[in-house]
Amino acid sequence: MLIRPKKGVGIKDRIAAWETDPVFSVLLKLNPKFSDRVTAIAGDCGLPDLGISVEDRKLLVNEVQIVLHCAATVRFDEPLHVALDINTRGTLLVVQLAKEMRRLETFVHVSTAFSNCVIRHINEAYYPDNLTCSSDKVLKLREILSNDLIDNMSPAFLKDFPNTYTFTKALAEQVVQKEASGLPACIFRPGLILATFKDPIPGWTDNLYGPISILYGVAFGVLHVSLLDKKARAHIVPVDYCANMVLSTAWKTAVENVQKKENVSLKCPTIYNYAASDQNPVNWLNFSKAVEDRRFDHPLEQTIWYPFLHTTSKQWVFELAILFYHILPGHIVDILLRLRGQKPRLVKIYNKIHNNIRKVALFAITNWTFSMNNTDRLIECMTSEDRKLFECDMSGLCWDEYFGVALFGMREYLGKEKPTEESFRKARKVIKRFYLYHRIVLAVAGSIVLALIWLTIRVISGLLH
Repeated sequence: MLIRPKKGVGIKDRIAAWETDPVFSVLLKLNPKFSDRVTAIAGDCGLPDLGISVEDRKLLVNEVQIVLHCAATVRFDEPLHVALDINTRGTLLVVQLAKEMRRLETFVHVSTAFSNCVIRHINEAYYPDNLTCSSDKVLKLREILSNDLIDNMSPAFLKDFPNTYTFTKALAEQVVQKEASGLPACIFRPGLILATFKDPIPGWTDNLYGPISILYGVAFGVLHVSLLDKKARAHIVPVDYCANMVLSTAWKTAVENVQKKENVSLKCPTIYNYAASDQNPVNWLNFSKAVEDRRFDHPLEQTIWYPFLHTTSKQWVFELAILFYHILPGHIVDILLRLRGQKPRLVKIYNKIHNNIRKVALFAITNWTFSMNNTDRLIECMTSEDRKLFECDMSGLCWDEYFGVALFGMREYLGKEKPTEESFRKARKVIKRFYLYHRIVLAVAGSIVLALIWLTIRVISGLLH
């Protein structure tokens, strides 16, 4: 496993931390010394030659049979030079390393379903025409130009791409298309990855990326307005289904490689799109309804207000709504905090929330569709036993049940609140109290609006007479 030091924590310490991570709890019970079977390779996809030592490179070249390239920076606002180094050049360096591997049987490049988000229907195909400049030309420019100059050229490079993440992932796909032809390789494009559904534990998540941040913000009583088109498809995928699909594509690619060894083909690596199927679609209405319906099922003890969410697909409506639902209450709370001698923080939190919503808005108000013929064929060729062991068929997934599991996991793994009866009792008591406050505020606000309307009518009537 290629792993980099992070925030001053070395690679050995990062692996040792797995023993306290809930996601490894089941594995630890089955095999307490499982980490002994993991060989850590110090490296970094953002560095030249992946930051791998000569000795470790020799080890990889001689021993590795399967490559799963998942490393990427997923920040939408990452400076272009950083995103290019990690997502695009890093992919090129991994492919070049794979070419040297004597025992290579399969190579999976994990991309994203939105690498070609500049079009609305996405096939399991390559789209080089969407790029303003080819991957090799962009990487050559990256070598000779300064970081600042590359970043300043972002608008020209990106053109219709909404952010550096999707652009550099599109470039990475072109790298795989050009450089990995002839290798036993494939590209996996997952949708928006959320919490686990079943394995290894239900509801596990460890970050606030994407839709899970909306769930958490609403449950915490902070987020009340968001940019969201309820009619648009929500291309959500559980992370455990996603992991199983990665392994399944690796298996399929290896099998096809064995079958074609006698007749070496230089065809481009196969692409597997992975999003909610047409047979079992899910939209943002299902998502937001799950939040509303289950707010009393999995409440947080630390919530600061009654959980509710208003959505709109109009930017101007959103900007107006946050003024009354977020910014004004935020200033009031911060004033009260100052009067109590505490540090004001809510306005700052809301500024971050609003900026994040604007960054991801495109993916919540745009309706994409995906062809998944390769993915469907892969699932069809799996045995019934394999389908159970590597569950990845979303055609039969119950979305309402899944959202309930995700909310339950969010409470435990992000909110750090244990799922005990006492904890739920306290949380429900808190939420009932805030519900009463919420109704009082609505009544007062409604009375003020009616009073203003009445006063306006009186003034206009007086002027007319």
